[in-house]
Amino acid sequence: MANDTKERILTAALEMFSQKGYAGTNIRELSASLGLVKSGVYKHYESKEGIWNALLDQMIAYYGARFGSAEQLPPAPDSLEGLVDMTMRMVNFTVHDEKIVMTRKVLALEQFRDARARELATKHFLTGLTDMFARIFKGMMEKELLRQDDPEMLAFAYTAPISALIHLCDREPKRTEEALAQVEAFSRHFIKTYGIRNKG
Repeated sequence: MANDTKERILTAALEMFSQKGYAGTNIRELSASLGLVKSGVYKHYESKEGIWNALLDQMIAYYGARFGSAEQLPPAPDSLEGLVDMTMRMVNFTVHDEKIVMTRKVLALEQFRDARARELATKHFLTGLTDMFARIFKGMMEKELLRQDDPEMLAFAYTAPISALIHLCDREPKRTEEALAQVEAFSRHFIKTYGIRNKG
């Protein structure tokens, strides 16, 4: 029961932080949204900062388990088409999973206030993706699916436009299908440019 309440608090906090930011969220409103009094929240978390840090810990684990990371690397695809499929699975997940969308909004809002949010924003919006795809591309080069090149630079070139399109989905949700079509077209352009065709 206590774990259920803790989970409910984190779920409500994520929603509130993503809408109002950290400074705009207060424990009284958070408690009321859950049908609790403030002391009911403080029974599980000693402060708003405690909720914030628990939420970030939860989202790191959630994202890594479902999307992947440099530490939880998905296997390198066995074909060029496999890269397109993997990319579209990842992008569909990241633009449609409500928790991930709200987490991205929270990080975008709080990266200028909180050092930990800044580090996570840099990792999730840039360096983590680049590191993960550098290792994937290195594996694909070893399988002779991609031509030999600098995997870090290829990963940067691959992930930057995809990240930009994901942020477009956050800002303009009506353009999500258009953005997903652009991601797929870009992924196919990439394999046409860097792929070894007789291995595709």
